[in-house]
Amino acid sequence: MVEDSLLIWRFKLGNPDALRRIYEKYKNDLLKLAVALTNDVHTAEDVVQDVFVGFAQSAAIIQMNGNLKKYLATCVANRIRNRKRDQQRHEASGIDDSDYAISDAERPEQWAILSEELQLLSNALAHIPYEQREVIGLYMQSQMTFRQIAKVQNASINTVQGRYRYGLNKLRSILNSEIKDETCR
Repeated sequence: MVEDSLLIWRFKLGNPDALRRIYEKYKNDLLKLAVALTNDVHTAEDVVQDVFVGFAQSAAIIQMNGNLKKYLATCVANRIRNRKRDQQRHEASGIDDSDYAISDAERPEQWAILSEELQLLSNALAHIPYEQREVIGLYMQSQMTFRQIAKVQNASINTVQGRYRYGLNKLRSILNSEIKDETCR
């Protein structure tokens, strides 16, 4: 926390090493969260890059009072939510935008980032509603509290807790059925 405050202070003074250190410190955590929310490595990389570009451009106006990791995780979740909303608008208007397509293809980049277990979890996460996926990702990956997630999602704490509980139940069901399918082969 103190290191983050010092990094932000240096960053606001224009120190490029501070921004590089923030990026190196949180890039992997944010990428894991973005992959969990989008189920696509390329989209996740784009989102994380967009978040850091926006962060870099807002040096003069950033007012950090809390945890930097949680702030950046919130930015990632908001950016993904905006992309999802834009995608739905494009689909409604009949515009084809292949950048937003969720890919089931296994690529070497995915294996470098995700172990087999995480790939299985990522695929299972793709089958639950986005709001539940977002709560699970923010809670587990970014260590945000339900109160903080409720603020991000503009929902009540009870709604967020329900989304978490229902999401975990669906994940258990999906993963248990996949494990049974594997053992039957």
